[in-house]
Amino acid sequence: MTARHARRHLLRAAALGTTLSLLGSLSLAQSPIKFQLDWRFEGPSALFLQPIAKGTFKAAGLDVQLDAGNGSGGAVTRVASGSYDMGFADLAALMEFHANNPDAPNKPVAVMMVYNNTPAAVLTLKKSGISTVGQLAGKKLGAPVFDAGRKGFPIFAKANKIEGVSWVSMDPPLRETMLVRGDVDAITGFSFTSLLNLEARGIKAEDVTIFPYPAYGVKLYGNAIIASPKLIKEKPELIKAFLKAFAQGAKEVMADPDASIAFVKQRDGIINEALEKRRLRLAIDAVVASPDARAEGFGQVLAPRLALMASQVSDTYATKTRVVPEAVWNGSFLPTKAELDVLPPLKKK
Repeated sequence: MTARHARRHLLRAAALGTTLSLLGSLSLAQSPIKFQLDWRFEGPSALFLQPIAKGTFKAAGLDVQLDAGNGSGGAVTRVASGSYDMGFADLAALMEFHANNPDAPNKPVAVMMVYNNTPAAVLTLKKSGISTVGQLAGKKLGAPVFDAGRKGFPIFAKANKIEGVSWVSMDPPLRETMLVRGDVDAITGFSFTSLLNLEARGIKAEDVTIFPYPAYGVKLYGNAIIASPKLIKEKPELIKAFLKAFAQGAKEVMADPDASIAFVKQRDGIINEALEKRRLRLAIDAVVASPDARAEGFGQVLAPRLALMASQVSDTYATKTRVVPEAVWNGSFLPTKAELDVLPPLKKK
């Protein structure tokens, strides 16, 4: 080989090495995803925080920035505004946004169901004497105006023939306090949140009566992962990667809920770990791995049930236009059936 040929060979090798190095660095590049939670960092947020902390999203090529929220309505509007790519929000809140903003250019879409049943419930203290749903008639109920249980209460009331209820509004931190003080007869809220908040105020669990909406004829879906239309149109592969990694992380969390609270503690150092372990377990049992979720399959929805909910939300929320179920849900990004097999085995009784 002549010196000229040798130099050319070395230059080609160097160029190939540079190309391979560049390709390697590109394969390690992380695509950013800004994600808005519906609420502050509590037990159930471990479903998202653990796959971030353990690198599950990173291994899928995603750099997920997760921010705490202040309600499902806020999560929907922030994704709609484009300030967030994806979020976690109550499906009823998403339906309401769609129907009240028919001309909005960027209406988010639900892409994975996480809370197959709404966590909404009516809670009262046993000392109130209310032991059946029928006894809520004529009583004074309390909740923030945006509370999912309060907004959906007409559906609950119709299913259980409850009339004459009056409402007292308050900020979320005062809800359980006002019930303990006797300012209201009952409250609406997420079952696994309000129960533990009542316990934190000195009320024993056995002294609380809970009427979960799903157990009393209200089969509303709960919280879903939502995505912006821009992300759906421009980078659908990122949604697929996110949902696959999330499903893997959710499986790990549900297999060992207590251990995952450490990752919630990393984001909010003042949480009560024992309390949040209970909150996460309650959430898993009530809405994530519920009988309906096991029947329908994790992450998915049934068209007839979705259509019924769309009709109920349209009527109850008195929306400007009717909710179009096909417009709020897109299941085409869901992982395979095997990858969605994440629910823990049924507990032995």
